[in-house]
Amino acid sequence: MDSIELDIDGFDHEARGVGRNEGKVVFVEGALIGERVLARPTRSRPSYEIAEMQRVIRPSVQRAVPRCAYFGVCGGCSMQHLEARAQVAAKQRMLEDNLWHIAKLKAELILRPIHGPNWRYRYRARLSVRHVAKKGGVLIGFHERRSSFVADMQSCEVLPLHVSALLPALRALVASLSIRDRLPQFELAIGESVTVLVARVLEAPSPRDCELLGDFARRHGVSFWLQPKGPDSAFPLDSADADLKYELPEFGLSMPFRPTDFTQVNHVINRALVRQAVRLLQPQKDERIADLFCGLGNFTLPLATRALAVVGFEGSASLSERARQNAACNALAERTRFVTVNLFEMTEALRESLSGFSKMLIDPPREGALAVVRTLSDAQFDAPRRIVYVSCNPSSLARDAAILVREGHYVLRKAGIINMFPHTSHVESVALFERQD
Repeated sequence: MDSIELDIDGFDHEARGVGRNEGKVVFVEGALIGERVLARPTRSRPSYEIAEMQRVIRPSVQRAVPRCAYFGVCGGCSMQHLEARAQVAAKQRMLEDNLWHIAKLKAELILRPIHGPNWRYRYRARLSVRHVAKKGGVLIGFHERRSSFVADMQSCEVLPLHVSALLPALRALVASLSIRDRLPQFELAIGESVTVLVARVLEAPSPRDCELLGDFARRHGVSFWLQPKGPDSAFPLDSADADLKYELPEFGLSMPFRPTDFTQVNHVINRALVRQAVRLLQPQKDERIADLFCGLGNFTLPLATRALAVVGFEGSASLSERARQNAACNALAERTRFVTVNLFEMTEALRESLSGFSKMLIDPPREGALAVVRTLSDAQFDAPRRIVYVSCNPSSLARDAAILVREGHYVLRKAGIINMFPHTSHVESVALFERQD
């Protein structure tokens, strides 16, 4: 296909520039709003085209020089070419655009964006491992952009410095193992004082492999876990390994977790998000509050320090049990209760369990909370008067917001973004709904 010149006037949810060629939408990787670019279409569909950028003819004043040497190849980041404050503004627009285009809603108040460190923030990550003889041996890193290949990385600007510096030595370690072709992934989990690397092993390591792993761990101050099957099968290589935990100091809480448990990747921003959610919900000492998709109690326990009682609902039995343990170790067992239940399928028993709460926090995965919001919007249901909805997908938030407002007679009071993943197109957001009398 011939190259075309395009004026970029939009940004899509994957951080691609959006232009138009003879009326057809064109998505251009690496292009920014306000730029004129030369691009070559690589894929054509009836309603849109995808193009690769060849040259920036007129650059945006917000264009930045990517800090990472692997940007453009590695798929871990997609926005390093955009100035950091402009990234936050772009994500705020993505949230507002989704609320308007999908739900025809505008929040009464747009919250000030929550953002923090732009680099070295990623305390959770999944690093792929491949032994590729043609590329000199073992590769460890994120996948290449839009590819299943592993990027040939020697460092990473979003990982903590001590982990980034570890990558070359880790590659050499894996190359020395007998199971180097049977170790496809490391899962990184960093706590307050512990760094854990969970090796997904498709074959049991030999005694010599275990010696090499143990020696590496001692020399570099990390801990290895081995995961032969699912996440719950993970176990420490050294039984004396210290426990992982993160702190929520504003609430006086310490949150132990296993390295394969879901926790937020950005500790600094998670603390700010929890603070924001609690402030929006305004828990009172005489209130019963529900926390849906509660995980290991990231919001449940902070809310329990302010409310009469909090009930956490969670689909994973292992996370529910972890939440109970965390409540006990923080002296909150008497003010919390945890229920393991599938929140994507509404039953009469679940409907009854969710009724009668003063307030509710909802923190679903990307698919949202459709069954829940439909129930809350039923005129016959004893619904909470205030809901804080924490979202990792603005489109499913917008869909659920439309139901709450149109059918449930809630008002969207406030909404804003949390920049949990700087330099990526991931948009985390929070919204406050209040029920009209």
